[in-house]
Amino acid sequence: MKKLLKKRIIIPVLACGLFFTTTAFQNDFFEIAKQLEIFTTLFKELNMNYVDETNPGDLMDTAIKSMLADLDPYTNFMNEQDVEAARINNTGDYTGIGAKVKTLKDKLVIVEPYKDYPADKAGLKAGDEIIKVGNNLIADYKEDAGELLRGVTGSSVEVTYKRQGKTNTATINRAEVEIKAVPYFSLINNKTGYIVLSRFNEKAAAETNYALRDLKAQGAQKIILDLRGNPGGLLNEAIKIVNLFVPKGQLVVTTKSKVKKYNKTYYTQNNPIDTDIPLVVLIDGGSASASEIVSGSLQDLDRAVIVGSRSFGKGLVQRPKELIYGTQVKITISRYYTPSGRCIQALDYWHRNEKGEAVRVKQENYNEYKTKNGRKVFDGGGVFPDASFDASNNSAITSAIVNNDLVFNYATDYYNKHKFDNIDNFKLTDADFNDFKTYLKSNNFTFETETEKALNKALEAATKEELNDDIEKDYKTLLDNLNKSKTSIIDANKTYLLEQLTEEIVKRYVYREGLYDYYKTHDTKIKKATEILNNPSTYNDYLH
Repeated sequence: MKKLLKKRIIIPVLACGLFFTTTAFQNDFFEIAKQLEIFTTLFKELNMNYVDETNPGDLMDTAIKSMLADLDPYTNFMNEQDVEAARINNTGDYTGIGAKVKTLKDKLVIVEPYKDYPADKAGLKAGDEIIKVGNNLIADYKEDAGELLRGVTGSSVEVTYKRQGKTNTATINRAEVEIKAVPYFSLINNKTGYIVLSRFNEKAAAETNYALRDLKAQGAQKIILDLRGNPGGLLNEAIKIVNLFVPKGQLVVTTKSKVKKYNKTYYTQNNPIDTDIPLVVLIDGGSASASEIVSGSLQDLDRAVIVGSRSFGKGLVQRPKELIYGTQVKITISRYYTPSGRCIQALDYWHRNEKGEAVRVKQENYNEYKTKNGRKVFDGGGVFPDASFDASNNSAITSAIVNNDLVFNYATDYYNKHKFDNIDNFKLTDADFNDFKTYLKSNNFTFETETEKALNKALEAATKEELNDDIEKDYKTLLDNLNKSKTSIIDANKTYLLEQLTEEIVKRYVYREGLYDYYKTHDTKIKKATEILNNPSTYNDYLH
């Protein structure tokens, strides 16, 4: 135990040396050294003298996470597994089974098998629950169980999984997996090209460049660039993608920080592919960071019409810093600003409310900026589309439905009950939506609103004070009304929820590639983008 402590306690001391060499901390040299010494002493005394056995690693993990939680959600400590996950995200390459997998306490759930990769070839489907990998029961495995699926190219792994309550086994031959930044591109019609850019990894600009050239060679005279659901990634890739459509030497983004070396201006470095081709960019609430640099910059430069719903609003830049023992810390080092000078950061992590929650920048506090042609644009709330579609009306409840895997699980049930030879004309009906609402009830979906929490506290206080029974009756009436309100909110978000369900269900039948084919003829935002591009005067009106 003492040897372990000695090894662990050395970490802050070594980290101290790293901190001292960082320019950002030089002015606070003494204060940092003082606080590190206090922490090191506390950590040592706590572990050596606490009444029960302690786990220094767990205590340190809690201390680090608690400290970083006071900053913003993007400044994170990364252990060795996190570092490897970040590498895969940036390069798009790894060796494994070729499926998106969710790790739960007692199982690994196949979220999405990639077409023609090992998991798909072995017959695994979305919704399958892996309970055993080789001789390892997931429920008993203490480390990251997802790592059990990784291995060298050509090696095999046997998995035991459940589907519809039945237990099955499959042998999967691992292979190199390439996660494409541009998973799909094609012509929508003989003059309009469609490019899906799903992430900003190291291949994003090269793959977008290839897709654009290929579509132009096929006859495309207009382009739709789909950034919906793209969470961002590498800043330099975003700049290169903007550069495909704007001249060399154009300012794309500026970063500002308290550390002078992070204050930078980024200009396009290459000759463009096409500065005149009409362009529409699709965004939504899942478009963040680098996606907002691309869409915001092209909007500021009046180079594209932005269609969809307001983007996420992440105007912060992170950089990983290597620590020791293979770990890293990813630190928010600066804010970024689009060519007009706006920062689209939507949440203020530095002036929190009384509950300690980051608050959204209020609309009355937005600042107005001008695009190249003099159009009004605003900061503080993400990128606002030129042609706007409503997002979900109550993100708290709809997010809870999605985050609790209820859309995913319903899609699994639906796929297992329905067979289609052709998905081209697939459309969910009102009856399907009602069935989904019944499914929510049968799966005990509950979402406690802030109002309910306040009512519960009020009832507890009334009970302690022995107030009359009428309060409890009123409480039950209010609770019934709240539940009715929740149902009406779900109904108000019918369009959004049906879109989420449709996406999950269509993928089950025709994979993600087939989903994009389906989008081309059914998606309302793509139809709107095509309509704008088909009318030059409408397109130009948006940009002037």
